Amino acid sequence: MTLAALGSAVSLTVLTGCGAVDGGSGSGSASPTKGDDLAVGLLLPEKENQRYEKFDYPIIKQQVASLTENKGRVVYANAESSATKQSAQLARMVADRVDVILVDAVDAKAIEPGIKKAKDAGIPVIAYDRLAQGPIDAYVSFDNELVGQVQGRAIVEALGADATAKKIVMMNGSPTDPNAAVFKSGALSELRGKVTIAKSYDTADWAPQNAKSNMEKAIRAIGLGNIKAVLSANDGMAGAVIDALKEAGASKVPPVTGQDADLAAVQRILSGDQYMTVYKSYPQEATAAAEMAVARVQGRSIEFDGLTRDKVNSPTQKGIPSQLVPVVALTKANIQGTVIQDGIYTVGQICTGAYKAACAGAGLK
Repeated sequence: MTLAALGSAVSLTVLTGCGAVDGGSGSGSASPTKGDDLAVGLLLPEKENQRYEKFDYPIIKQQVASLTENKGRVVYANAESSATKQSAQLARMVADRVDVILVDAVDAKAIEPGIKKAKDAGIPVIAYDRLAQGPIDAYVSFDNELVGQVQGRAIVEALGADATAKKIVMMNGSPTDPNAAVFKSGALSELRGKVTIAKSYDTADWAPQNAKSNMEKAIRAIGLGNIKAVLSANDGMAGAVIDALKEAGASKVPPVTGQDADLAAVQRILSGDQYMTVYKSYPQEATAAAEMAVARVQGRSIEFDGLTRDKVNSPTQKGIPSQLVPVVALTKANIQGTVIQDGIYTVGQICTGAYKAACAGAGLK
């Protein structure tokens, strides 16, 4: 299946049946070249963000099946934000001899010993969504620097003239997630010299409750009326930031950014509570990961197959073959052409009772 055809071809259908959660059991042994009867280990980081359970896992599972004439399977485990749990899940997959592992690391550094053990066992490891440390074979993610740039640019545009003196708060992601640092760097490349960054927080575990606590501190330190915008690195934190602003007495919420195009965030954008989010095509990323995993197990060159046209560096490895998927700024104006067109949500899911009027105003029917 081509990536260009993905938006319509991947219908996000959650297939029934699955590999055993928390590691599962695999059959057969890992080998550099194998046919369609293969096992792909999939390690996802958490359930706080709805995308992993709702999109990434079912899409990867569906694509592995499609690429292997329904002979391949996905052995799935979710770490639920625990690096220790994820390391144990990885060890279990190595012991069960899956053929390849896709890992979205809770902690990019903590997972490195497990990745080394997988490689020692002859099992290829592909970093998914987050760039893990250690001897990985490839990496597939979004253009994370562009994510931050899109958010930063949105803030500057929202503040308009005389933005330089206007105070903003940066609510960055988890310090254990390497993507968070790239998001932050990208945002700063757009914000420096154009706004006043009054407070900046790195948010442990990307947890909304931690973001809310940090936002409450910022409000006390800066003053509610002096906060002209908030760059929130994702939608879960954006919701918490908006709650904190409203609870502090904000009659009109200042521009707040986000990322992931969560359903609640799309609805907040329609209602005017959230300024924008960054839409990332999970079908495109997940399909690329499935194609990469199957190609690697079957002995095809993922570089020559055109799946990894980019190169990235991690703290432990240079020149990692990679695919970086582009992103889109989602506002009220392009909801139809992004999440609805790609089958992420239906109009009915977005335009529930409280949002029907806003949907009508945005032309969503």
